[in-house]
Amino acid sequence: MSSIETRDERLQQAMKLVLLATLPGWLALFWFYGWGVLINLILSVVTALGVEAAVTHLRRQTLQATLTDGSAVVSATLLAIALPPYCPWWLTVTAIGSGLLLGKHLYGGVGRNPFNPAMLGFALAMVMFPQPMTHWPGHGMDLTAAFGQVFNLGVQPDAWVQATALESLRINKSLTMDELFAGNPAFGRFGGHGVEWVNLAFLAGGLFLLQRRVFGWHAPVGMLASLFVISLLCWNGSGSDSHGSPLFHLLSGATMLGAFFIVTEPVSGAKSPLARLLFGVGVGLLTYVIRTWGGYPDGVAFAVLLMNLCVPALERFAMARQAQVAP
Repeated sequence: MSSIETRDERLQQAMKLVLLATLPGWLALFWFYGWGVLINLILSVVTALGVEAAVTHLRRQTLQATLTDGSAVVSATLLAIALPPYCPWWLTVTAIGSGLLLGKHLYGGVGRNPFNPAMLGFALAMVMFPQPMTHWPGHGMDLTAAFGQVFNLGVQPDAWVQATALESLRINKSLTMDELFAGNPAFGRFGGHGVEWVNLAFLAGGLFLLQRRVFGWHAPVGMLASLFVISLLCWNGSGSDSHGSPLFHLLSGATMLGAFFIVTEPVSGAKSPLARLLFGVGVGLLTYVIRTWGGYPDGVAFAVLLMNLCVPALERFAMARQAQVAP
């Protein structure tokens, strides 16, 4: 068996484990938000496979190997998780299509991308379509209404649409934590409308991947530790202008998804242990800065892309440190 075949098999096995680890989070999302989650997933995966097939055909490469390595499906799955349920179909298609084309195939395909394709697609969608990207449903719909909303088959009431807890806190910084959650019972108690349970589900999936040694602990621990520390230092107790408690930030938005499924991406992320740790720390700090003082409610995607740019510098720093401590 050649080294290329062995590498391809390892990639396929890792992608299968990542998809399996997202299952608890998917089930939690489906429980709280309904059929829109599944529709996002189907649209994203079908679009991703279509883009992969088209690019592979243009490059005259083997179609089966490209479609079965699992990388496109994983990118589509992670992006579908990050998108708001019941968002318009064209938004999902645009996000995954641009993410794969501009974040992966522009640089030569899998293994060569300097940016995380899923986060690049999400960031582009956030910049181009901010209004539909910042509204999440307050409750689920039946399947017929869900298709009507996604594919614009009829007029749907706006009562089910609401801003996230992160967005509400960003808009009105005078809110205390008690006022934030008391003002909207659907927000839950710590992270938003079921978002704390979704984050805990992705935490469980991430710990499974750690146990299977799909990736190391350095990047996730770096991100979560830095996010916890900076939110603790900037937290003003339960009073106003507190920017959110450490628990709020750990269980809000895409924190656990980012920590265990995004910053651990092996191609666009750092390679050496120290560089991976610093990469995670940078993502955690930037996530908090963007959430608190930036123009977007959740900064995970932008933080990851900014730290992707820093990977070469982090690797050089890690090599220099290693040379200093070597006997």
